[in-house]
Amino acid sequence: MTDASFDEIQVPTSKRVELIDITNQIEDIVRSKKIRNGLCLVYAPHATAAVIANEGESGLIQDITNKIEKDFPKNAGWLHDRIDNNASAHIASAFIGSSRTFPIQNGRLVRGTWQRIFLVELDGPRHRRRVVVEVIGN
Repeated sequence: MTDASFDEIQVPTSKRVELIDITNQIEDIVRSKKIRNGLCLVYAPHATAAVIANEGESGLIQDITNKIEKDFPKNAGWLHDRIDNNASAHIASAFIGSSRTFPIQNGRLVRGTWQRIFLVELDGPRHRRRVVVEVIGN
């Protein structure tokens, strides 16, 4: 029988564009479920946030932030800016993606040696960003 369980974490953000490492919270949730083998979905239910997996080295984090700001510049004449002036965040989220799925093997989240899980804030700062975590398996 396969079981599924939903949890949610709350993440405050402090910058317009930033990466927040949520790996430890996700791993705590996976451990608490006592699922031996399965999948873990990490989803940001926001149109102006994303989820990625990558190395947590500070220079790389700044490189990723710089690349987002370069490729999706604020006030670049986006049509959506006529409504609420955050088109760059919506477009970046659409291209980066709002979720990632990770395998669970022998009760542990499978990720690369240096791989961390990040919430990507694209329209901050925000008092609270939600991240929904679904763990499925047996």
